[in-house]
Amino acid sequence: MSTYPIFRADHVGSFLRPSYLLQAREQFANKAISFEQLRLVEDRAITEIVKFQESTGIRSVTDGEFRRTYFHLDFLQQLGGVTTGSPGTVIDSDGKEKLLPPDIRVTGKVKHIKDIQLADFNFLKSQASSTSVPKVAIPSPTMLHFRGGRAGIDEAAYPVLEPEFYDDVAKAYAQELASLYSAGCRHVQMDDTNLAYLCDEKMREAARKRGDDPNLLLYKYAEFINKVVDLKPKDLVLSIHLCRGNFKSTFAASGNYGPVAEALLSEMKLDGYFLEYDDERSGGFEPLKYLQKGKIAILGLISSKFAQLENPDDIKRRIEQAAKFTSIDQLALSPQCGFSSTVHGNNVTVEDQRAKLKLTVDIANDVWGSTEIKR
Repeated sequence: MSTYPIFRADHVGSFLRPSYLLQAREQFANKAISFEQLRLVEDRAITEIVKFQESTGIRSVTDGEFRRTYFHLDFLQQLGGVTTGSPGTVIDSDGKEKLLPPDIRVTGKVKHIKDIQLADFNFLKSQASSTSVPKVAIPSPTMLHFRGGRAGIDEAAYPVLEPEFYDDVAKAYAQELASLYSAGCRHVQMDDTNLAYLCDEKMREAARKRGDDPNLLLYKYAEFINKVVDLKPKDLVLSIHLCRGNFKSTFAASGNYGPVAEALLSEMKLDGYFLEYDDERSGGFEPLKYLQKGKIAILGLISSKFAQLENPDDIKRRIEQAAKFTSIDQLALSPQCGFSSTVHGNNVTVEDQRAKLKLTVDIANDVWGSTEIKR
């Protein structure tokens, strides 16, 4: 029996970049070092972060997203037919620096013109121990529609969206997944802010102003995601992570999962759902009643935004509350998001990261007796 690549103690993927990596990225931006030199520095940092994850007992290991500036743009801009802008920042009314959404536009036919993550995955795999499972996180395909709606997609390339636009994107994603699968990857996580944003009435109103009915859009996105699922290798585990924003410990949206639960947990044919549940912004666990048999909900009960360590008894009580709405065998635990969805990182330390991951592992062992999910 092979190891199932989602674990009772799991995580979302990104970690604080070490200072020497940030310096190297700045040198590369200033053309002081070559791409090959930057790559060597990234390799060193990834070797260290893999060992870091393994030292906490975590078995699903990532490269920390150390080769990226942003969790989504670095990937999307390597698809044919996609153009991205640079995000800005603004000081909000609460005095905190917030990330302004970057421009993501479809300016031509969407195509998979090269293997985007293959070389990165091969290096990650080479660094992982034999008991670890390397995982790759990529942005959700909904990113190519939600940000601009119909107006963000070139009308010359796609006079109508149905079905060609959605089919082209699904095909491009399927080709990327196939290349990763051929290299041995068995778990890909798609990071999706849009479905979580559709839990927030302000974001839902913005969708209406773009010409989309948010209630219908959820089911359209379920069909969209399922097109990717239908084309992926059968034993590649495909999960999704919902995020309400994660920039320097701030967030962009609030709202419980009620508006999206049925489309997300009943209609989408995914294997796992990484769900934020670190504070009241995410509401209660009732939406888990829609979780289909055989699927895993990874509860993000541990905050990656703040240093304060959670009380393990409080977390266990919350897992018990969640188990009132689905089988405890379909639950797992993780931090609610990455520690550094952008290169800037959250307001935590490396040792905070270590403590959070170790706490996740310890609680999972207490609740389920093991971090492994038996299949």
